[in-house]
Amino acid sequence: MALTKKEVEHVANLARLDLAEGEAEAFKGQLDAILSYVEKLKQLNTEAVEPTSHAIPVNNVFREDIIIQPLGQARALANAPDKADGCFRVPKVVE
Repeated sequence: MALTKKEVEHVANLARLDLAEGEAEAFKGQLDAILSYVEKLKQLNTEAVEPTSHAIPVNNVFREDIIIQPLGQARALANAPDKADGCFRVPKVVE
């Protein structure tokens, strides 16, 4: 199953990628190789393999909650490059 340049450009468009001239041809070969490998993987017999959500066993990694004193306003603002009226000042990002 060989991909066409048009199919590669369609996939790039779906991924919101702008391809430069010649990149579609380069990606065409790479995507063909990936898809042929997936086809090879489809031939494996996986009926006796139990589905998993992780490749290795995962245990609960959460720690116990420890109550500590909060920083406080003065310490939180101590290294702020710009502050005013007890708040961080940041550049305006919305018109």
